[in-house]
Amino acid sequence: MKKILLLLLFPIFSIAQSDKNPCETLSLISKLIKENHFKPKPIDDSLSVYVFDTFLEKLDPNNSLFISSEIVELKKHKFKIDNYIKDGNCSFLELIYKTYSKAIARHQSIIEWITKESIPYSSNEVISFSKKRLPYRKSENELKLLYKKRILFNLLTDISQTSTNKDSLLTVFKQIADSTKVKVLENYDCEAKNMLIEKTEFNSIFYNVFCSYFDPHTMFFSNSEKSDFLSSLSSSNYSFGFNANLSEKNELSVVEIIPNGAAYFSDKIEVGDIIQKIKIDNVEYAVNCSNNKIIDEKLKSSETKNAIFTLRKKSGSIYSVELFKQLMRDYQNSVYSYIIDYKGNKTGYIKIPSFYSKFENGKTNVSDDVKKEILKLKEDKINSLIIDLENNTGGSMQEAFKLCNLFINAPVLGIIRYAKNEPVLIPNEKSKAIFNGSIVIITNGYSASASELFTNAMQDYNLALVVGTKSHGKTSIQDIFELKNESNDFIKITIGKFYRVNGKSSQYSGNNPTINIPSVFDDQFTREKNAKTALKNESIAGYLDNKSYPLSEKQKEIIKTYTTKYKTDASIQKITKLKTKINTIFGDNLEPVKLNFKSVFDYLNNYASLWKEIKILSENEYDFTISNTSFDLEKNKNSDYFSNINNVNIKNIQTNFTIFEATKIIGDLK
Repeated sequence: MKKILLLLLFPIFSIAQSDKNPCETLSLISKLIKENHFKPKPIDDSLSVYVFDTFLEKLDPNNSLFISSEIVELKKHKFKIDNYIKDGNCSFLELIYKTYSKAIARHQSIIEWITKESIPYSSNEVISFSKKRLPYRKSENELKLLYKKRILFNLLTDISQTSTNKDSLLTVFKQIADSTKVKVLENYDCEAKNMLIEKTEFNSIFYNVFCSYFDPHTMFFSNSEKSDFLSSLSSSNYSFGFNANLSEKNELSVVEIIPNGAAYFSDKIEVGDIIQKIKIDNVEYAVNCSNNKIIDEKLKSSETKNAIFTLRKKSGSIYSVELFKQLMRDYQNSVYSYIIDYKGNKTGYIKIPSFYSKFENGKTNVSDDVKKEILKLKEDKINSLIIDLENNTGGSMQEAFKLCNLFINAPVLGIIRYAKNEPVLIPNEKSKAIFNGSIVIITNGYSASASELFTNAMQDYNLALVVGTKSHGKTSIQDIFELKNESNDFIKITIGKFYRVNGKSSQYSGNNPTINIPSVFDDQFTREKNAKTALKNESIAGYLDNKSYPLSEKQKEIIKTYTTKYKTDASIQKITKLKTKINTIFGDNLEPVKLNFKSVFDYLNNYASLWKEIKILSENEYDFTISNTSFDLEKNKNSDYFSNINNVNIKNIQTNFTIFEATKIIGDLK
């Protein structure tokens, strides 16, 4: 057994290769978990039920592959999986794989049957949407009806998204519908033919489900995936200047615009835009299942220097833009700072995107970079600080400790408890902090792991007011162990948990901000508590009690003032109303949609209208001034590259309501 590294990280999901005997691998996994997990569970009927149900959910997320009679047959194994594993008999996996393969073959034949049928462009049927899993269909005929409804809905959706004018679409509806039907059916047919996964991948999914029974962060992955998991390398490469993700619906959506890249300079492409077509060397490729592989190869090829992208905005409008590849460098993981001026009060602002480190050949680490930014701000006579941890999902636990060293003079930073061991105090390696001014920390639902460790310590010693929304709620600690099987795979195991100096934990529940500043998408964040097997919150004996570092009268007054103000504040009310609309659209009780063009168009138009409201809010610039430190001002003068990145950063700050409110709060603290 080889132990690799101690990390505190946000979940990463992966699929790995495995050896030929599933029970041998499961036996090795079970042994390592039993020996090292923080709270190992017995391998009993509870494991069997969880693994059975969760594995089928992974294979058939929408309950649209298997039929109820097959599930009844498979349920014979539901309470026996623990015994199979103990006995070294994993033939049940072969039986599930055969049933799964049969379901895939049936799915393919149904799609082939539908493509040969005449598809009406309107129906009296309705389609329903729900986060809850619907019952399995009873027969192949019920599956046929389900697929036909989904295909018709996709067809009507594609037609509706070709224009924002419903009346103009109605005049040419038949022509558009005929051509769109071909595309939709080809996509379904292609997906069906590519659904079946190899047995090694099938087994790997099962291993990960087995691991997740113990907690959501214990998982199985291969040697190559281990390197990817640990690595935080930044690299230079030729790029069109944006990153995109392919959804289950084969929609290629823009998820990031890289500052200073081709997409950035186009002044057209925005996050959320959907790529419809890509033209390379005078050949146009529609983004669909059939073309995805060749599109990927073409875009990655060094021979491809430029391409014409046709995209659709969330509002429904279509546009095209030609982009040329440029040599890009990845700065997304770097700490940066600014000076914020509000009504004559100047405050330092530091953004920490993640807790990166020099491990695995990284060029720098977060604690050293934050120290450099603090020194820059001090040169400009800044004595108060906003530390932005929004969307910081964690990273190196050691870097979180080192960051605490920069601010905390106390001898203890927190408490760690490992499996089968007594709690251990985390010592503060430095006795003198380099910054002693007022501090506000910003968090949200994606602030996790190392972010929470740092925030908790700063809050417990009353060195910072925390504003924003509740953090993610992951304070468990993982270690990576080598699995001695044929493939030399690895397993990441939760080996401990971090506690605050007062003995409390933010695990599962998350950390409550001192002052809550609502966010439009806050309820849509998937937090630790949403995971079925998340470790629960608990307390232990603390190093000090909650009253050791009490709030000052001024802090109490500020908290009361802002809590009262937010009940009637116009900006807060606008955010709250938008949040309610979003929660309604993405909630559990959605209205069914009639399967005709007008109903689908109106349904999608409601989404488009909401996105327009969100866009207006997200682009609102608030009444404060953001400027560079003297050091960065000189650097930006000599580099167009850094100057353009700087412009993007400033715009992001200028339009962030939470940062604006944090600026006012810290101004009142002075």
